[in-house]
Amino acid sequence: MPNPFGRRRFLQRSVNLLALTGLSLVACGSTNNSSSSSKLQTKPASKTMQLKSNAFSPEEMIPSKYSCDGEDVSPRLSWGEIPNGTQSLALIADDPDAPGGTFVHWVLYNLPPDTHQLPENVPAKTEQVSGALQGKNNFGNLGYGGPCPPGGTHRYFFKLYALDQMLDLKAGATKAEVEAAMEGHVLAEAHLMGRYSRQS
Repeated sequence: MPNPFGRRRFLQRSVNLLALTGLSLVACGSTNNSSSSSKLQTKPASKTMQLKSNAFSPEEMIPSKYSCDGEDVSPRLSWGEIPNGTQSLALIADDPDAPGGTFVHWVLYNLPPDTHQLPENVPAKTEQVSGALQGKNNFGNLGYGGPCPPGGTHRYFFKLYALDQMLDLKAGATKAEVEAAMEGHVLAEAHLMGRYSRQS
């Protein structure tokens, strides 16, 4: 006759073994889930600059006030957050649709990093009150020269650059000289594009 006590002990050992195995599986599953979670974690997206104007919306027409058909004054520009470590800002405005190649309308550099806007009608002076310097545009003048396309509708790009240093340039630098000095020092950039066609 089978021994009921021996059978009971066998069943108890089996139950204990299953319980231990289950705990092991749970522990392993917990470890795997934890590992998966850590792999899914990503760094927060860095803040990007946004360049805006109250004179025109992105990709819309630029009012004639800011062109050679009007008062030919620079539009008001503003921007928000800039990257940590920014030591200066630079702005370049140009027209890539000009018949002879990209035409430069404005070069401004060494803006202090705490600057968050440019007022309308920035004076065509070599040095601004903030210490920023103006470069030479393709009209041969310092400061801003508004849209003045020979025909058709052209695109005008206003490009703001956050730099990790001041540029070692004198006033009156060209776009090419500013871009060469910025090489390897751009932390972030923002673009605003507007369109313009001559008034009939």
